[in-house]
Amino acid sequence: MGREELEALVRVALEEAKQRGVDQAEVAVSSETGLSATARLGDVENLEYTNDRGLGITVFKDKRKGSASTTDIRPESIREAVQKACTFADCTAQDPHSGLADADLMCADPQDLDLDFAWPIEAADAIDMAIACEDAGLKFDKRIDNSEGATVSTHRGTRAYGNTHGFIDSFSKSSHSISCVVLGSQDGEMQRDYYYSAARDAADLEEAKFIGETAAQRTIGRLGARKIKTTKAPVLFTPELARGFIGHAIGAIAGGAQYRRATFLLDAVGETIFPEFVRIEERPHMPKAMASAAYDAEGVATYDRDIVADGVLQGYVLSSYSARRLGLQTTANAGGTQNLIVPGTGGDLESLLAEMGTGLIVEELIGHGLNAVTGDYSRGVVGQWVENGEIQYPVHEVTIAGNLRDLYQRIAAIGVDQDTRGGIRCGSLLVSEMTIAGN
Repeated sequence: MGREELEALVRVALEEAKQRGVDQAEVAVSSETGLSATARLGDVENLEYTNDRGLGITVFKDKRKGSASTTDIRPESIREAVQKACTFADCTAQDPHSGLADADLMCADPQDLDLDFAWPIEAADAIDMAIACEDAGLKFDKRIDNSEGATVSTHRGTRAYGNTHGFIDSFSKSSHSISCVVLGSQDGEMQRDYYYSAARDAADLEEAKFIGETAAQRTIGRLGARKIKTTKAPVLFTPELARGFIGHAIGAIAGGAQYRRATFLLDAVGETIFPEFVRIEERPHMPKAMASAAYDAEGVATYDRDIVADGVLQGYVLSSYSARRLGLQTTANAGGTQNLIVPGTGGDLESLLAEMGTGLIVEELIGHGLNAVTGDYSRGVVGQWVENGEIQYPVHEVTIAGNLRDLYQRIAAIGVDQDTRGGIRCGSLLVSEMTIAGN
């Protein structure tokens, strides 16, 4: 469905809500299509086409909130969903903090951020690409003897949002990816690893052959893994894991965690939570980026800001509701953050290894060992042991641990090798010391 069609459905729902006497209402409608092809050992394992549509409405009456959704977007079904939302609002408790974001914060002139790129790939071509990707991995080394498959995916969607402030807008976006997972064995030991490429524009994807070979190369690098003795040493997170390490801080400064007082960074604005060289920048308007948005899920105009500057926390991550709970103003983060950038200062991976000297490279984290209230952090790890700045051998069955309050202060360097495949762009991240539990 096109943008105009979806915006028309938003108007139908809003008009129905007004006729039922609500104080405020907001509506979101989406239409998405996708194709995913997975090949394993040269054969098609899965081929899936999706065509999803849905509408969600939230109404506010006397500070009471009611929500309903439907996948049937006929006008009569939309009106029924509105009626259900109004009924639910009559049944809920009053909440003085509920309601739309302030009208003067709505995005007045949504800009085109270049997020929609069609990839008119046919199912047969997607299958061929997946087979070629996996084949490149299987042929890379004789020790690669099995596969969990390669997948080629393409998705496009359009979303329209409107509310009773008079704001209505829509935009389209795409997401394409190629991934591969292979297994290798040596001396009775088996290991697996993966690699993937993701982008808004299929033209920006890495070659299928390279993706398969990289997955195989990473798998080979894990063969011969050893256990190590319990020690304390520097730990280097690879870029794809460093963004999660930083992401724990973002979760801790989210409005919901703050007003519930369930976070290890409670009331931390103005505090030095990172070393002075660390910055976390939010840049919502980067063309083609994976988390760009002209406005948030409430229609509030997004803007550039520094969440962390010179190591000091500048502000929280707030929706209008969490902001009201805290007596603050929304930061246009309803629905999440948009393009967090952690600038690198420590050179490339090779220079960070030289700085580390002896320590552990973390290539995979296992488990979910984070206490978000206390900041206690403990994760299983697969990685590489480094001595004198050189990788010596792969490591498994070890655990890294510490408290994030302390670990964030121990960040010694951040590399320039940023991973651009997600909403947080961070390079390799070196922590000067962590407890590493082994034998």
